[in-house]
Amino acid sequence: MHLGLRLFFGFLVITGLAAFFVMRVFVAEVKPSVREVMEDILVDTANLLAEDAADDLAAMPPGGDLRTSRFAQVVQAYAGRPVDAQIWGLDKRRLDLRIYVTDATGRVVLDAGAEQPRGNDGALGQDYSRWRDVALTLRGEYGARATREVKTDERSSVMYVAAPVRARDGGLLGVLTVAKAQSTVAPFVDRAERKILVAGAWLLGLSLLIGVAVTLWSVHSVRRLRRYAQQAGQDSAPGVRAVQPPALPGELGELARAMGAMRERLDGRAQREQFLRALTHELKGPLAAIRGAAELLEDPSLTEADRARFNGQIAEQTERLRELVDRLLALSKLESAAQPPRREPVALAPLTDQVLADHAAALQQRGLAVQWPQRDEAAVVDGDPAQLALALSNLLANAIDFAPAGSALVLSIGRLDGRVRWALRDHGPGVPDYALPHLGERFYATARPGSARKGSGLGLAIVRQVAALHGGTLAITPAAPGLQVELTLPSAPT
Repeated sequence: MHLGLRLFFGFLVITGLAAFFVMRVFVAEVKPSVREVMEDILVDTANLLAEDAADDLAAMPPGGDLRTSRFAQVVQAYAGRPVDAQIWGLDKRRLDLRIYVTDATGRVVLDAGAEQPRGNDGALGQDYSRWRDVALTLRGEYGARATREVKTDERSSVMYVAAPVRARDGGLLGVLTVAKAQSTVAPFVDRAERKILVAGAWLLGLSLLIGVAVTLWSVHSVRRLRRYAQQAGQDSAPGVRAVQPPALPGELGELARAMGAMRERLDGRAQREQFLRALTHELKGPLAAIRGAAELLEDPSLTEADRARFNGQIAEQTERLRELVDRLLALSKLESAAQPPRREPVALAPLTDQVLADHAAALQQRGLAVQWPQRDEAAVVDGDPAQLALALSNLLANAIDFAPAGSALVLSIGRLDGRVRWALRDHGPGVPDYALPHLGERFYATARPGSARKGSGLGLAIVRQVAALHGGTLAITPAAPGLQVELTLPSAPT
């Protein structure tokens, strides 16, 4: 299973459990709390009415009842009152309290109010001494009970709360009980339940949206790390800066930076090993030639012509070694730099004239002509003149080596979309297709025309590095015949 699905399902399970427990809390806590609040109000009501009924109950003759008493009239008046109350959006159109009074023996002497079980007199004359509300109150305890009218229906439950009716001297005269059906508060409970369910649904939906957002962000961050790791495992193109670790917050950012540091260490070690192998290979040829020529020069029978030839070979290979060392030092300096040592507006046309002047002898020796079909004098780049001259010099030297004697080199300088294009084409044999992607790698080179000798491959590597430092690119394409190199650099701001 994908990481995103695992994260989302985990978040869904957590959210679902939270919603389940919220509903459980409502069932286990909210509904009982409503009954507890209703019971608390009934306690206050029962004690208030018990005080009001005390005088009438004290004046009642033995075996009598309170049907004609002042208190009975008050209760009957209460039961007949019209009511139309708006309670937080719910209509209350009737009064719900049932009130009955028993004497000190538990006999009902008054049963009145809005909710009587039967007849006008209700339970008048019945013995309620066994009911918990009356029995406990007569014993001096708190008396209350909840009785279901329909045993299988919880909503038919009626709550009874009793209070003692006492004489002025403190003696117990009887018990007053106030009853209220729980169905009368059911609309309030149902409305609260609906609100909680709706709010819970919104909360669950928002939680899922947040879960999706967090999952997408986490997966996106992890995929960026994976993409970086995959790119880090591939060889970078010559002269191209290594891909940087993604900028991520928190622990993922620390992991990205740690991966970047690890990659730099591994790249550095791999590059050093590759460099040493390639350098050893490059040094073997000139050193072997120098050693062979030196051994032959020790032969006393060698003619002066042969001595001069071998001395020339030693000088040639020594110059080759010097050139190799100079280019290695230049490339190493470029690779260690984060940006050009200085920046200034540099016009490429005059800089190219200067480079051509430096190679005038080689051009004349090979009989090469330079053509300028396009020369934009206003093509100016922002960069280091010495590094740019080094890059152009290496490109021109390569073209001179591969161009047939007596042919032409085609130069062009132009501007397009805020960039300057410097191009050079020779009419030589070109390079095989398989070699094109590798041009610019250190120590990768093809044989010079008419010779088995190869260059070091450092010239194009230097050019690529200069281009990268200046925010440009180097492109090498077949020209049929020959090869064309294009150095593209950003134009200098005007």
